[in-house]
Formats: sequence, C-alpha cells, structure tokens
Amino acid sequence: MTSVRLPLFPLNSVLFPGLVLPLNIFEARYRAMMRDLSAMPEDDRRFGVVAIRDGREVAATAQGMPDATLPAAEGPAAGFGDEPMKAFHAVGCVADAATIREKSTDDDTGYEVLATGTTRFRLLSVDATGPYLTGEMEELEEEEGDSAGALASGVVRAFRTYQKRLAWANERTLSSGQDLPADPSVLSYLVAAAAVLDVPAKQRLLQAPDTATRLAQELKLLRQESALLGKLPSLPAVDLTRQPTSPN
Repeated sequence: MTSVRLPLFPLNSVLFPGLVLPLNIFEARYRAMMRDLSAMPEDDRRFGVVAIRDGREVAATAQGMPDATLPAAEGPAAGFGDEPMKAFHAVGCVADAATIREKSTDDDTGYEVLATGTTRFRLLSVDATGPYLTGEMEELEEEEGDSAGALASGVVRAFRTYQKRLAWANERTLSSGQDLPADPSVLSYLVAAAAVLDVPAKQRLLQAPDTATRLAQELKLLRQESALLGKLPSLPAVDLTRQPTSPN
C-alpha cells in the first residue's frame, strides 16, 4: 500500500470516518497549517488527525493555559517531547477541511475550521522540521469481516437501549425516529463516536482490524455501559454527530 505525507493535527480525542470535527485554531503552528491548506484546491485540503497518547495538544505557553509563567515552548513539536512519534497513537483518521474561515481578534488572526473524517491511516513517521508537524502515513482499507450484518443488528438494538438509559440518566428526552445507518461500517463508526468512552477505548475501536471486530467490541461495551447506567445514572451525555471543539 502506498504512503502519503500530510499535515498532522494531534488531538486529545479520536476522530472517526464520517464524523464532523470543528476546530478553533489559534496556535502559530496550526495557523501556518491552515494557511497552507487554504492555498490548496478545495477538494484537496486534507490533514491527518491522531489521538495523543502522551503529551498535550496545546503548548504550555498557548492562549488559555492556566500558568503563563511556564518556560517557553515553541515549535511544531511543542508539548510532545523529543520524539513526537511516541506521543501519538499509531492509527488515526484523515480529515477533509470543508470550511476554513479566517477570524481576527485584537491579538492575532486565527481560523475556524469544519472538517470531516474520511479514511483511517497508520502513522509511519513524524517530521518536525517544518512550521508544523507532518506525517508519513498509509491509508487503511476497511474490511467487513465475518458476520458484520448480523452483528450490526445486535449493535442497533444495544445502542437503542444504551441511548434510552443515557437519556434517562441525564434527565433528557430521547429524540425518537433517529435513523441509524444500514451500512455496518458506517454504523460502527457512528456508534464508536457517540458512546461515552475514554480515549483509549475509542482508539481501540478505531484501530479494529475490520468492521465485524469493531461491532463485536461495541456490542460488548454497549451492554456493559447500559448495565452500569442502570446502577449509576450519572454519566454525561454526548452529541451524536460531532466531536468536541478543540481549543487549538
């Protein structure tokens, strides 16, 4: 499989194919990235999103950090140590920047970005010699695996139960009539994004070898989480179609 080099955007969350990713860009390295992407054709504004294993997506001196007296941290790899490759999970998701909107403030110019996850990739190497990180990556094909259709039916039922218990735990009204995708692969990514799970759990779902394996993992997780919600109804709800806005 051939590899491709793309700008690399590390986050403290996992992006899945088909899911929307809003970004609020203010750091110099990411502003430079968006300037370069803005100059490219609209159908080729791609960048790679990886979940951070060890480090932080906002450098220590960036806007909004609590301690402005910390030592200066600058450059494309700021916050990720001397070997950025080790700071990131190996499997990420290519994002297509449909909208890149420049915004000005009293201090500087930033960007509001709306991107959508497209395909998974395996990160091969990280280059920190430019104004922002770039990554050499190979795109991963989505294999269906065995019994994906039957597993998808079970996941739909388990996800409905999970939704109801999550809504009840948060004293919210569940919107009825929301159709779930029939395609097992699309369903697996939607459920992975919608479930209230930590980053390692979501990362395991992203890097599952095929759709059937991901659905089997989700079926187990949804049943566990539904049982937990029945006993401890105090977990936060999430938006089913969007990732949280990143404070970059």
